[in-house]
Amino acid sequence: MSRVILFNKPWGVLSQFTDEGGGGRPTLAGFIKIPGVYPAGRLDRDSEGLLVLTDDGQLQARIADPRNKMAKTYLVQVEGVPSDAALEALRQGVTLKDGPTRPAGVRRIEGDPPGLWPRTPPVRFRKSVPDCWIELTITEGRNRQVRRMTAAVGHPTLRLIRWRIGEWTLAGLDSGAWRAA
Repeated sequence: MSRVILFNKPWGVLSQFTDEGGGGRPTLAGFIKIPGVYPAGRLDRDSEGLLVLTDDGQLQARIADPRNKMAKTYLVQVEGVPSDAALEALRQGVTLKDGPTRPAGVRRIEGDPPGLWPRTPPVRFRKSVPDCWIELTITEGRNRQVRRMTAAVGHPTLRLIRWRIGEWTLAGLDSGAWRAA
């Protein structure tokens, strides 16, 4: 029986158990004391949200390998308010420096997503520039893909939270907490 751990990775934490750069940055070891589990995929240090850890190499590959097209849903706070045309461009797929993306599922979220925890440090607030939340679902996982996609349609990402991987979600899981799936 394989072990599966769902972890709500806080902003600033590395998606690995050691800081190979030696900078003393926070890692998974400060939160998860279970031997033999490893992250299936990764989240950048400046991203938050769902990280799946497992001791099952095949499951790890199924989650992380873009060829498997496992859906991943993100809550994305962007600068500005995307027009319908910008959202449609994301739905169709946008062209990045490393080629076109697959079509994405996307919708604008009115107000703040429910159940969202405050980020430490907080996202910068600018009175003269509005922001907006969108929900974006992709089936690939290129380096910093969501950030590059929103920038490609003119709306840089301010805060990025992975909410769902396949059927697993962050629902009811506080930042920095984990649970067995």
